[in-house]
Amino acid sequence: MDRVVIGEAVELDVRTARLPSRALGIGLDILIMVALLVGVLLVIELAGAEVDDALTAAVGLAIVVGVFVGYPLLWETLTRGRSPGKYAMGLRVVRTDGGPIVFRHALARALAGFIVDFGLLSFFTGVIGIVVSASTARGQRIGDLLAGTIVVRERLPRTGLPGLPPPDPRLAAWAQRCELADLPDDLALAARQFLVRAAQLAPPMRDRLGGRLAADVAARVAPPPPPGTPPEAYLLAVLGERRRRETARLGGSPWAGAPAPSSGVAPATGSAPPSGPAPAPPSPWAGAAAGATPPSRWAPDAPSDASTPSSSPGKSSGFAPPG
Repeated sequence: MDRVVIGEAVELDVRTARLPSRALGIGLDILIMVALLVGVLLVIELAGAEVDDALTAAVGLAIVVGVFVGYPLLWETLTRGRSPGKYAMGLRVVRTDGGPIVFRHALARALAGFIVDFGLLSFFTGVIGIVVSASTARGQRIGDLLAGTIVVRERLPRTGLPGLPPPDPRLAAWAQRCELADLPDDLALAARQFLVRAAQLAPPMRDRLGGRLAADVAARVAPPPPPGTPPEAYLLAVLGERRRRETARLGGSPWAGAPAPSSGVAPATGSAPPSGPAPAPPSPWAGAAAGATPPSRWAPDAPSDASTPSSSPGKSSGFAPPG
């Protein structure tokens, strides 16, 4: 993942293309260009025009430059950064601020690719483009550095957690109302690694580690899970919802990850909002790591006697009789 700052000074997370996918896309484009070049040369040969050697060399050079420069220039200008090879690999060329490229960006990339990256200076081996792309943080070749562009992945991964079963539908519906902004990346990664390797752990260690991770996640996620939720099912639902929101956000949906509207009763009119941050609810798996019985967070509250006047002797009710 990489961060792109757009013109409105907003950071976006994008998935930049790396060397293997770019190499496959460029290889497909080169095959098409070579086939196009051979076809044009065959047409000229079959025409049978009698010209001298100098004119033949000039025409041949013009055809080579026209194919290897005009092909990417035409495709990337008309399709805003996509050639047939990039389309097959799910890639697109964009500006470093995330905007679409125009003619001048495509021209700089095409000329640098023909002269430096893959053509004349690299003896048509592409070694310069490969070395530069592997050395830069965003996988940019010289043409990208000169044009101010990057190549990003346009096909995003599917929602869900690869290698893991889908979460329970009821827990998935509950997770859509959760607040996940306080869940750090390292804790989410640790929970995912645990779920992937849970089947390889001994049962006592699996239960103890799952309870500990579920307690850490529950301390940063609200609202609390339904009563009786197993730790692994809870972690699977939270991580699945987190990945769904990230994927939807990368896809550009403005309503991605928005919590579902609450169906509860509206608060009474005139009630003052609580001041300060709300205290974190206790974890249902607290004490799981130590082997203690976790406290029930869904136990009914004890009846309050705040509204009952005290009748015990020695206690004042706060009422003063009139003089």
